[in-house]
Amino acid sequence: MPPAPPARPSLATPLHLIKGIGPRRAAALAQLGPKNVGQLVAWLPHRHERHEPLTPIALLVPGAIVTATGTVTATRVALRARTPRFQAVLVDDSGRLDLIWYNALYARESVRPGVRLRVTGKATKAPKGAGLQIANPQFALLPPPEPAGAIDDEPPPSSPTLVPSVPTPTWAPVYPAAASISSRHIAHCLRAALPMALPLIEDHFPPDFRALHGLPELRDAYASIHAPADEPAIAAATRRLAFDELFLLQLGMAIKRLHRLRDRPAPALPCTPTIDAKVRARIPFQLTPAQNRVIAEITADLAKPQPASRLIQGDVGSGKTVVALYAMLLAVAARRSAALMAPTEILAEQHHRTISAWLKGSSVRVGLLHASLPRAQIRDVRQRLAGGQIDLVIGTHSLIVARTAMPNLALAVIDEQHRFGVHQRAALRAITDGVPTTPHVLVMTATPIPRTLALTLFGDLDVSTIDALPPGRTPITTRVVPASQRTQVYGFVRARLEKGHRAFVVVPAIDAQPTTHFRDTSGAGHAAVGPTPPAEAAKPRSVHELAQELTDGPLAGVRVGVMHGRLPPAERQAAMDDFRSGRTRVLVATTVIEVGVDVPEASVIVIEDADRFGLAQLHQLRGRVGRGSLPSVCVLISPENDALSNDRLLTLAQTSDGFRVAEKDLELRGFGDFFGEKQSGSSHFRVVSFPRDGDLLQLARRAAQHWADQSPSLDQPRDALLRKRLLKLYGEWVRLGDIA
Repeated sequence: MPPAPPARPSLATPLHLIKGIGPRRAAALAQLGPKNVGQLVAWLPHRHERHEPLTPIALLVPGAIVTATGTVTATRVALRARTPRFQAVLVDDSGRLDLIWYNALYARESVRPGVRLRVTGKATKAPKGAGLQIANPQFALLPPPEPAGAIDDEPPPSSPTLVPSVPTPTWAPVYPAAASISSRHIAHCLRAALPMALPLIEDHFPPDFRALHGLPELRDAYASIHAPADEPAIAAATRRLAFDELFLLQLGMAIKRLHRLRDRPAPALPCTPTIDAKVRARIPFQLTPAQNRVIAEITADLAKPQPASRLIQGDVGSGKTVVALYAMLLAVAARRSAALMAPTEILAEQHHRTISAWLKGSSVRVGLLHASLPRAQIRDVRQRLAGGQIDLVIGTHSLIVARTAMPNLALAVIDEQHRFGVHQRAALRAITDGVPTTPHVLVMTATPIPRTLALTLFGDLDVSTIDALPPGRTPITTRVVPASQRTQVYGFVRARLEKGHRAFVVVPAIDAQPTTHFRDTSGAGHAAVGPTPPAEAAKPRSVHELAQELTDGPLAGVRVGVMHGRLPPAERQAAMDDFRSGRTRVLVATTVIEVGVDVPEASVIVIEDADRFGLAQLHQLRGRVGRGSLPSVCVLISPENDALSNDRLLTLAQTSDGFRVAEKDLELRGFGDFFGEKQSGSSHFRVVSFPRDGDLLQLARRAAQHWADQSPSLDQPRDALLRKRLLKLYGEWVRLGDIA
C-alpha cells in the first residue's frame, strides 16, 4: 500500500512519506545521511556527467568526440614503455574499442575484465589493426543488472518536469552513494521529492542583493544542480551555492571580529625605543628585514587596547620563533605574562630550550608545562602561573585545561596553528576569564598557506608573512629516487656520515601496517574517482624494522637511533640528546620530527614511502636539514612505476618555495583535506573548490563584511532567515568568545 501523502508538506517531511521513494529507499538514504526532504535536497552531486547519444562501437567515427558503452574483456599494463600506460578492450554487440590511459595506472583498480563502462573521448584509428581507440577517456562504471528483490524493484518514481518546456537534460548528476543505495537511485528519489520541495525553499538573500552579485534564486539553483538543462545552468547553480558557503563563513568571521573588538578590551603593550633596545639585546643575531617588518606590524597591533589577532606565516626556518619572543617580551615589559602553546611536547621542549638560552641571565621567569612532566612539577607550575610568578610559559594543550589559570595573561602565541582547532584557540584566550581584559593572540605556521585558504580559515585575522630566510641558510637539493635505488641512497648517506654529518630517515608509521597513500581528490580530468593505492603495494617498514635493517646492512657500524610518538618522555629526550650531540649519527623517526627539531649538523634526510605524505608535510620534513652551513640533500624514495606519485613528488624537486608547494598541495588534495576538519568552516564546504573559487571568495568576503557592518547583530527584519541558517551551520562556533 503506497504511503499516505503528508498533510502539510514541509522540508522536514520524512522521506518515506514521499510517493516514489517508499520505506526501503528512505531507510537506505537514512543510512547514508538524508532523513527528510530538506536533507535530501541538500545532498548535492559531486560531479555531473554529460550523456552524449550512445553510438554502437561499429558506427563510431574517427576524429569525433564519442560516447560508447560496453563490457571490458581484457586489460594490460605496459610498465617498460617510455610512458607507462594501462590498456583495456571494450566490446559491445557490434564491435571492439581499444582504450588506453597514459600515466594513469590507477585506472586498473576500477577497470577490470567483466565490468561495464561508459566511456567518452576522441575516437582515433588504432596504430595497429583496423579498429578504433580512445586515449585517456573519461569513464564511469555502470552497475550490473540487479537481482530481483533489490531496492530498485520498487516502481521508479515518475520524472516530473521541474522547469516547463525544458528538454530532457543532457547532463546527469552523480551523487555520493553507498552500498545500500546507488547514485542512480538517489537521483530517482530527488526527482520524486523536488516538485514538492522547490516551492518550500526560501531565499535568505533579498532580490536586490541577488541582482547586485549576479546570483540566481536559491530554489532555482537547487533545481539546476539536481536536474540541469545545460552546462551554463550547472555553472550558475554551482556559483550560487558556493557563494552561500563562503558568505556564511565570512559573515560569521566578520561578526565575531566586530564583537571581539567591541566587547572586551585588551591590555595595551607599548614598545618604546628603550624596550626595543633591551629586547634586541637578548637576540643573539641580526634580524632580517622581513622579520623587522613583521615585528613592526605586531607592535602596532599590541600597542592598541583592542585584542590583536594576527597570523604569522613563514617558510621553514624563516625565524618565526624570535619574532614571537619579541612580542612576548613586550608583555613582560608591561609587567604582564605571555604564553606560547605548541602542538607537541617535542616542539614545546625545543622552544623552552631555545628561549631559555636566549634569556639566560635575565630576570624573565620562564616555565614549561606539558602532560608528561612529573605531577609535582605540573602542580608547581600551575600554582606559580595562578600567582603571577611566571612571566613566560611554554606548553602544550596542558595550558588550556580547566586547572590552569593565568589571570595576568596579556599575549597568547599559538605555534603550528593548523594542528589546533577553533575550540582550543578560544580556550587559550579564555584563560583570563574573570578579569576585565582579554589577551592578544598571535598564531604562527611554518606551513605556508595560500591566500585563498588564509582568507577562508582565518578571515578575522590580519596576516603577516616572513618571506625571506636568514643569511647563512644553505639551499636544499631534493631528489626523487625509485625504491629500486635504495642501496645507492644509503651508500650516499654513509659517505656523508663519514664526513662527520648526520642524517634523518623518516618512515610513515611506527608499526609495519598498511597506511593510506596520498590521494588526488581534485577529480580533474576523469569522470571516475581519483587514484587509489596499487593492490600489490608493500607494507611500509616500521621504525624499529628499518633501524635494524640499516644497522645490519648499509649503515653497519653506525649508531642508529629511533624516535616516535609512543616513546616515554625520558627515552624521547635521550634519543634527541644523543642525536644532537653526535653520539647517534642517524635518527630513524616518524613525522614526530616534523616540527621542533633543530640539528644544524644534519645534512641529509631520507623519506621512505614518500608517496604516503602530502606535499606540505614533505616540505616541512625537508626543513629538518639545511639549518646550518652544510650543503643539504632531501631524498624522496617513491614507488616503482607510479607515474602519478612521481609527478607529484617532482614538485618538491623543482622548488623550495613553500608557498608554491602549498598551492600545488591545495590543487591536488582539495580544501577539505589540506588542514582536515579542525578549522572552522572546512567541514561545511560541499561546493566550494579552490583555486577555482578564489575570486568568488573575495566577492563573498566583501559582501559579508558590508552586511556585518550594517547589522552586526543580525537583528534587522531581513536578517531573520540568514541568522537562522548561520546559527544552524556555525551556532556553537559563533557563540565562542573568539575564533582566532
